Amino acid sequence: MNISQASMKSGLPPKTIRYYEEIGLLKADRRMNGYRDYSDRDVRRLHFLHRARDLGFSVDECRQLLSLYDDENRESAEVKALAEAKLQDIEQRIAELTSLKKALHHLVAHCHGDNRPDCPIIEGLAGNQVFCEKVFG
Repeated sequence: MNISQASMKSGLPPKTIRYYEEIGLLKADRRMNGYRDYSDRDVRRLHFLHRARDLGFSVDECRQLLSLYDDENRESAEVKALAEAKLQDIEQRIAELTSLKKALHHLVAHCHGDNRPDCPIIEGLAGNQVFCEKVFG
């Protein structure tokens, strides 16, 4: 099948498919006219990559996962270790985002949003130490 068909079946844009081929995550066959020719196996790999990327795995992690996907003698412990590491990374990012949300919420709540020039948001972004200690304790 051509790239448009592979795109429709995998849910990935053609540009992404070309990128995955460029970085070696996928190797499509070439027809006599030079056009890419994708097999059902290629589409399954593209769908696998699409799902892995949706779950937050990096390109390098996807490379590892594809290697395990292709290895019929793989140990599920390896796959689980990669998934657990990704889960820890996501949990850490959620904690960081929660902290950022709390800080920004606090700044927004303390800004009057009127015509006066004093603004806790600007002071907080500027890193005014005295202000930050006063507002955040």
